[in-house]
Amino acid sequence: MEKLSPQLRHQLAQFQQAQQQAQVLMTQRQQLELLMRETERALEELGKLQEGATVYKSVGTILVKSEREELKKSLGEQKETLDLRIKTLERQEERIDQRLREMREKLEGALKGKQLGEEAA
Repeated sequence: MEKLSPQLRHQLAQFQQAQQQAQVLMTQRQQLELLMRETERALEELGKLQEGATVYKSVGTILVKSEREELKKSLGEQKETLDLRIKTLERQEERIDQRLREMREKLEGALKGKQLGEEAA
């Protein structure tokens, strides 16, 4: 790494930073997808209940009695929000993956050029 030019070291640092961003985005998306599955499961279970059934919603660490339809509406809105956030993260992941591919190609080209220059010397 000491033999690399300052410009190449900078490009490598940017590449590593982009890799970290991609990892963060992937982790966030996975967390949201898990929350989405839990929300979908809750909606499914609410759908199975009879009209007038007693339901509770989680508020922090306690359960609060709630109206079935109100809870269903709230979960539906939460699902829509999660879906939008997941799609946004997927688009960000696609952009950063494309950027990583381009950066990798540039770095590989620069490193191959450097190796060829060293072999000729």
